[in-house]
Amino acid sequence: MTLIAIITTLILIPTLVGLMKIFEKAGYKSYFALIPFYNAYIWLKVIEKPIWWIIFAFLPYINVFMFFLFIVETAKTFNKNLLWEQALAAVFPFAYIPYLGFSKDEKYQIKSQRPEFKKTKVREWTDAIVFAVFAATIIRTFIFEAYTIPTPSMEKSMLVGDYLFVSKLSFGPKVPNTPIAFPFVHHTMPLSATAKSYVEWIKLPYYRFGGFREIKNNDIVVFNYPDGDTVSLNHQNQSYYTLVRRFGWSMVNTPTAINPQTQIPFGPVVARPVDKRENYIKRCIGIAGDSLQIINQDVYINGKKAETKEGYQTQYFIVGKNNSLTGNELQELGLSMEEIETYYNFARSDNYRNEMLNYYLPYSTCDSAFTKEQIGRLSVINISNEVYAKLKNHPNVERLEKLTFKKGIVSDDIFPYDGINYPWNQDNFGPIYIPKAGASIEINLTNLPLYRRIIEKYENNSLQILNNQILINNKPATHYTFKMNYYWMMGDNRHNSADSRYWGFVPEDHIVGSPAFIWLSMDKDRSITNGKIRFSRMFSIPN
Repeated sequence: MTLIAIITTLILIPTLVGLMKIFEKAGYKSYFALIPFYNAYIWLKVIEKPIWWIIFAFLPYINVFMFFLFIVETAKTFNKNLLWEQALAAVFPFAYIPYLGFSKDEKYQIKSQRPEFKKTKVREWTDAIVFAVFAATIIRTFIFEAYTIPTPSMEKSMLVGDYLFVSKLSFGPKVPNTPIAFPFVHHTMPLSATAKSYVEWIKLPYYRFGGFREIKNNDIVVFNYPDGDTVSLNHQNQSYYTLVRRFGWSMVNTPTAINPQTQIPFGPVVARPVDKRENYIKRCIGIAGDSLQIINQDVYINGKKAETKEGYQTQYFIVGKNNSLTGNELQELGLSMEEIETYYNFARSDNYRNEMLNYYLPYSTCDSAFTKEQIGRLSVINISNEVYAKLKNHPNVERLEKLTFKKGIVSDDIFPYDGINYPWNQDNFGPIYIPKAGASIEINLTNLPLYRRIIEKYENNSLQILNNQILINNKPATHYTFKMNYYWMMGDNRHNSADSRYWGFVPEDHIVGSPAFIWLSMDKDRSITNGKIRFSRMFSIPN
């Protein structure tokens, strides 16, 4: 039995026993409380509420809210009208309901027999606010949650400024790891950059209720950022582990130490539970049990070339015939101001262009494709296949070549950060096996970098290497059986996405939900009077 089931049992059994005695006091048979469905019908009679409430009592997740509502209404039948009394009943029903049922001093009364209780305006407002917060929290936790697209990693499938509702029901809602938290915020209190919005006095293990479906290849998924278990608070836009690889553990974990790149102190380092890590949205390229490989940007799943979605976007080298393309021309093609700025940084600044081309050209499959004269007119542009088709025959475009990093070129930031055994980059990666719950693999010192974080961090085992032998939980290990399913997430904007290529697998306990629909889309590059609201995207279903 899981810990969640044990906790639920410890709450429900004493509550049910107390309810049996309350039914007796109300004039009903005590065993009615033990009859499924019928007990809800009798309970509604005891608290004198409309019978149609029973519909909500059996709706998944809404019934959690209804249970606490029934508890509060039961307290009222014993003249418990003060706010602290009702709060006590709601927070500790497993103790308060038995007290009401077994105490000889507590008398059940129907509504017409109870003394009138008149609420003050303050109490009315307090009750309304508590009701709204509690109901919204249940909905946000178990049904759906509002979400904003903050970065261009999924362009053009999802755009910066898209506001969407994420369905928690699609893949099944999770029980919060940290149930005691300030409502309506994620991990940090309002008006603060460091104050936690949650406490860890009670930490619940991973448990997921049944969902409508399983995750499939190419689904867009919202999940908790796997690398976000540890955060350098002054550099939350960067992975803590990337900072450690670049600057060393000692420097990053010294709050007063200065980051050489930003000239800002690293600041405090904090750990976050799974449900309080940043929310990311990507496309699930590979599911548990798949084998994945990337060859010259093309993704292969189980040896077959994967479907490329319509919104797929990547970088190209572009050579203009005479002048660079104008901003209006690029906007008409659908490029954002950020993408246009990147294009112009290459086109207008010789220093910037030379610096970036020295980085790109030697490692690209196009390293010998351009003459010296063409390089003087060379820039980089981030576009979709649709825009590529338009630019290819543009009167001011001489050449357009995909920017692809060569096979064998090592990128230090690419998972698993072992360039000797895994000389991979963002465009040529793998093959790699995506673990499936119950599957066993052979582990050795060569493939351990791929799965070490899973074994240690995600599945909570101790792991050490002693005399070239792998020890798991202090026992020699040559094989490992995975406890959870894992997924491989990638952005549709392939050269502008921090995804599984950089931090590896996404465990199933990090999965949040699926985007249901876009309810508002705001173009940050336009004003209200110039079409800031993208009406064509409103109430659309994400790809």
